[in-house]
Amino acid sequence: MAGHGRHVWVETPDGRRLICHPRGKKSQTVVGDRVLWQASEDEGTIEKVEPRRNLFYRQDEIRTKSFAANLDQVLVLIAAEPEFSESQLSRALIAAEAEHIRPIIALNKSDLIEPFGRAWQRMGVYRDMGYTVLGLALKPKSPTDPQVENDSTQELLGLLKGKTTLVLGPSGSGKSTLINRLVPHAQVLTNAISTALNSGKHTTTSTSLYWVDTDKTTALIDSPGFQEFGLNHIDPMHLAGLMPDIKIHSSECKFYNCTHLHEPGCGVILTMKNAPGADGISTNRHKIYSDLFSELSQKRY
Repeated sequence: MAGHGRHVWVETPDGRRLICHPRGKKSQTVVGDRVLWQASEDEGTIEKVEPRRNLFYRQDEIRTKSFAANLDQVLVLIAAEPEFSESQLSRALIAAEAEHIRPIIALNKSDLIEPFGRAWQRMGVYRDMGYTVLGLALKPKSPTDPQVENDSTQELLGLLKGKTTLVLGPSGSGKSTLINRLVPHAQVLTNAISTALNSGKHTTTSTSLYWVDTDKTTALIDSPGFQEFGLNHIDPMHLAGLMPDIKIHSSECKFYNCTHLHEPGCGVILTMKNAPGADGISTNRHKIYSDLFSELSQKRY
């Protein structure tokens, strides 16, 4: 359910929660893992991590950061203001595609008419690629508005129902507001985890799983905000296959090992030049691909 250092917060099938520690020196568990544990006095020891369906993570030159395992989907939450980075959005989507996890994009602050209008227009290319893109106006709960009632949030709840969803996004996107609206006692649970794991102020930089419903079929996993999203674990020659707009035209290339950067007879480049519409490739998206390909190629030497 949560972790800090070598301590993890485990929930048993009957709903009991306890602190567990890894058998070895280093914890190999992440939030969302299914584990086998053994009681030791008033705590427990992790004996085994069950095989994972998937693992969502990022990797840069220094370290690997694992967010969560056994996910059904990733909700990438961005905001109309401050202006979001399309490069960072693309990186999160690529990481999800690599693990065969369904991504959902939610654009917050639809109440800011002009900024939201510009941001929503930028989202057009992602809607054309087939991604689910929602507009939200997340507001903190108040005594006069205790329930989640607006249509966009209800649509989001429908997409979350019965799923385990990682909420991902940069600082300021509204993740805490979303968690607190959908999980009434999130702050209470966070404080309990903090006390149990003795993590104090560091709780805000950890990852935690919350049940949205009493039947425990719908789970939200809150993650720390990030400014960078490394993809060093992605092979540059596999990158095109993880970007839907690039992938669909890569089969039209003359050479099987085309990098889609400069080769003659490249279907991707030809499409970008001649068909920038809904079925095409925008110059901005191709630049994101080009920059990433260069970055991922350099780190291998």
